[in-house]
Amino acid sequence: MKKMFLLLMGIMLTVAVSTTVQAEPIKIGAAINLTGPASTWGQYHAKGHQDYFKYVNETKGGVAGRELDLVLVDSMYKVQEAVGAVRRFAVRDKVDMIATWGAGEGIAAKPIVQRYKIPTINYSTSWEILEDPVDYMYLPFGSYRLDCYAVLAYIKAIHDGEGNPKVGLLTYNNAYGKSIHEPSREYAAEIGVDIVSVEEFPPQTVDLSTELLRLKRSGAEYIFMQMLPAAIITALRDSDRIGYQPPFFGTWTSTDPDFFTMGKGLIRDRLRIQFPGALPGDKSEGMNLMRELWKRYETVKDFDASYWEGVAVAMIMERALIRAHEQSGEITRETINAALESFENEDFGGLLPDVTYGPDDHEGSFTARIVQVNEDGSFQPLTPFFVPGEDTLEITR
Repeated sequence: MKKMFLLLMGIMLTVAVSTTVQAEPIKIGAAINLTGPASTWGQYHAKGHQDYFKYVNETKGGVAGRELDLVLVDSMYKVQEAVGAVRRFAVRDKVDMIATWGAGEGIAAKPIVQRYKIPTINYSTSWEILEDPVDYMYLPFGSYRLDCYAVLAYIKAIHDGEGNPKVGLLTYNNAYGKSIHEPSREYAAEIGVDIVSVEEFPPQTVDLSTELLRLKRSGAEYIFMQMLPAAIITALRDSDRIGYQPPFFGTWTSTDPDFFTMGKGLIRDRLRIQFPGALPGDKSEGMNLMRELWKRYETVKDFDASYWEGVAVAMIMERALIRAHEQSGEITRETINAALESFENEDFGGLLPDVTYGPDDHEGSFTARIVQVNEDGSFQPLTPFFVPGEDTLEITR
């Protein structure tokens, strides 16, 4: 009897150990700016990412019976911190996927990602990240090249003055800011828009009057910006100070949760951005999911672009894990990467444009729309979704 008892205990222990091994979580590393400049963006990226993984674990039992474990590290908006985190993810934590954050951080971490062959999605959509070799580095949707093409096409369409529209660029002097310079010049020359001035400044700058005066003297009728929300508020404030009132345009990174409080009385009706995602007015599964997350976790109470991207990146990661398991029966760095490269118009319920990747193309989509940023925190579409250079641009408002 005693021998039988010990035998049964051994069998139960073996099953328990086997079950534990099978249920080992899937580790995802995320090096995100939580405390440095522009940390509001990073904090809400992280919150959206965490909430969606939590939702998957609670409502779906994870992926293939394994919970998703997000290993989150604060990169502090410092390239060396991000690189160190990615190295730890690769060697110590042995993660299966990674999320990197800023443009400079993604570019610097790229050699490590490729050395260890870890599929990585970068939150910043800097097109330079996808310069050859592209292996293992992904963007969730169109790069800042898309923003440039879409904004300039829209300006061209609404311009009713004589001659070509005159556009000035106002950007940070870092990798993020400069990411709109080259594609803006290229596309402007192609469609008949004049880039009359390019003004760069350090992210720590607190007064942009000098840069705006130079743009005014250059004859810029429209200002296209690549800078974070606090600097955009500074630009709007200083444009009022010098009596310069052009329309302002930005990329999808132009707002954050603090933007509308800081910009009260300054935003008015003069800011438009390219935004490639779901908005509260959309009747889509993607927006229904966002509302479910808002209600379930109460991290945000209403739409926020940075929280939206956190959810979007997490959804792409989850889908890659699902496809890897479907295609190969296992979830590893290599099978995840192969799954991503098999994406063809993957539908995310309208939360973001359908995603397609291939071995030589890791830019998720090239679909844009222009929206008006309102002072009350709402966003109003000014165009339908369109592919710059291919679709006829329709102005709906």
